[in-house]
Amino acid sequence: MIGSEGVSISQLNMLISDTLKRESRLRNISVTGEISGFKDHFATGHWYFSLKDEFATISCVMFRQNTLRAALRPKDGDRVTISGYVEMFTRDGKVQLYAMAMKPAGLGSLYEQFEALKQKLQGEGLFDPGRKKMLPQYPRKVAVITSASGAALHDILNVSGQRNPGIPIVVVPSGVQGPGAAKELCAALKAAQALPQVDVIILARGGGSQEDLWCFNDEELARAIATCPVPVVSGVGHEVDFTICDYVADFRASTPSNAAEVVFPDRSELREKTRYARARMARAMNERIHEAQLRTHEVRDRLQRLSPERRIHLLTEQTHASAGRMEAAISRILTQRQEKLRMDRARMEFELQKKMQASEAALQQARVRLEAISPLKVLDRGFALVYNPQERILPDAAQAAREKEMTLRFRDGRVAVIRKES
Repeated sequence: MIGSEGVSISQLNMLISDTLKRESRLRNISVTGEISGFKDHFATGHWYFSLKDEFATISCVMFRQNTLRAALRPKDGDRVTISGYVEMFTRDGKVQLYAMAMKPAGLGSLYEQFEALKQKLQGEGLFDPGRKKMLPQYPRKVAVITSASGAALHDILNVSGQRNPGIPIVVVPSGVQGPGAAKELCAALKAAQALPQVDVIILARGGGSQEDLWCFNDEELARAIATCPVPVVSGVGHEVDFTICDYVADFRASTPSNAAEVVFPDRSELREKTRYARARMARAMNERIHEAQLRTHEVRDRLQRLSPERRIHLLTEQTHASAGRMEAAISRILTQRQEKLRMDRARMEFELQKKMQASEAALQQARVRLEAISPLKVLDRGFALVYNPQERILPDAAQAAREKEMTLRFRDGRVAVIRKES
């Protein structure tokens, strides 16, 4: 019996639990649906997930003794058939399906939609790396499309503040889950690309189940990203989560924080790169200056070698050197000639002296011989020589008879005589 004050919550939950246990159809039931929000509790080995179809969802748990016998390790999107029982977890007032066994039942409908759209857009070339735009190395302004109250925005602001707080951020708020979120994201993307000086757009949302992230698998949003003139970085979910936006975006980041790391350059790295670039430029400039100085010196030397003044100076030096060599040669030749002349004079004087001495000796000998045969010698014995007026000796009386005037030459002088006629 239920009193006038009613029952407590715990009593109500126990009543519901007992009712469910008495329903035989819920004690051994097989249910087919799509896995969603799968979590593996590694500490206990239990699996927690939801099973859903197009219209409804039920929470499920599979304890460790059953997971060890499972025919597969499920993931979100898997379509499975679960055998088990339904009970209420009285503490939380939560009705759950307790899985005893699990086997594959084909792909889930959301997964099929995801793969169909993925293949369609891939066939159109929207995933082609060649059409993706390069991210700016240092953006002037960054637009972030996400929920204004979500953890993704906090993560992005935190990372950007640590890496480079000088780059301005414009937050374009949008729904990131549930019906209508895809259209809000398309509108936000259009608004973000119209902002002045925005060089890159981050599309971000934190982790969640496949249903939570489903708006990022919208075809209209994917085409809007592909045609966006500003580079788009997709930072949706966790590293294991993939959406259509990840494939079509210009860059896929594993998380919102990773998207901020990709977009915002680290100031310390930039500072180091700037220092390195400055040092490299200074080294290159010094090398170019040194090369220019060497070329200048070479040109100056070449010009100096070819300059008229240098040529005149060289010719003058050559002329002076030639004149010096010529003077030295002339002086040497003159000295040699003077020495030769002196030696020749000495030799000639010697020869002349020799010849004179020889001539004197010969002359003395001739004088002695002449004196020995000279007729004048007879004058010393009292004889005389008779000359005609022409100074010719008259050898006989007959010739003397023909001369009227004659000269007699004695040893000590001459006497003129005139012949008398007899």
